[in-house]
Amino acid sequence: MSSSFSRNPISISPSKLRSDLYCFSCEEEPSIPSVISVVASLVERTMARNERVAGKYHIVAVKDARCQAFHSHQVLDMSIQSFLERFFRYAHVTPPVYVVAYVYMDRLCQLNPGLKVCLMNVHRLLITSIMVASKFVEDRNYRNSYFAKVGGISTMELNNLELNFLFLIKFKLHVSVSVFESYCSHLEREVSFGGGYHIERSLKFMCGGEITSKERERKELNQLARVL
Repeated sequence: MSSSFSRNPISISPSKLRSDLYCFSCEEEPSIPSVISVVASLVERTMARNERVAGKYHIVAVKDARCQAFHSHQVLDMSIQSFLERFFRYAHVTPPVYVVAYVYMDRLCQLNPGLKVCLMNVHRLLITSIMVASKFVEDRNYRNSYFAKVGGISTMELNNLELNFLFLIKFKLHVSVSVFESYCSHLEREVSFGGGYHIERSLKFMCGGEITSKERERKELNQLARVL
């Protein structure tokens, strides 16, 4: 996903975006973090590009059953930004979770070239990636049933989407400090052509630092067990 965007910066201050990623408001009605607008813009550009390519080359939809699980029979009448804002308001999703969710969606598309983000699957891909990212980043989370309610689908369907998501991404959920930092820099470049992020300490605190392969395998197996 990250390699397919045009360089048309949107009007958000890089310092404001960086502040949102560093600081979590304790207000009862916190303002919507800028990272949501940036991620929404990138996802929308990806969708527009995929639609142009599909129309030009008459690309047929992927037949893989796990990918097809994310396709809806009807388009949700809600913008990408409004959908992302729902999880911030009602599930208290923190800004770094949106970054990790974006990493997961990018990783998912790279591992499954036939999976193209479009109007028919974007909302299910977003709710699943956000929920999985929240489980990876945060120590405490809402249940799948609550995420499903916020996203407007059934708990059974979200459980199924999570299982398919984990297999499609080959359980590659670990996001290192360097990867997180590079994606944050990419997000910042969407609002400005200068600067960068320095949030290694924040990521290590949230994600528990660099973990060993055995610890990572145990964590992935535990997550699969919760789904099954």
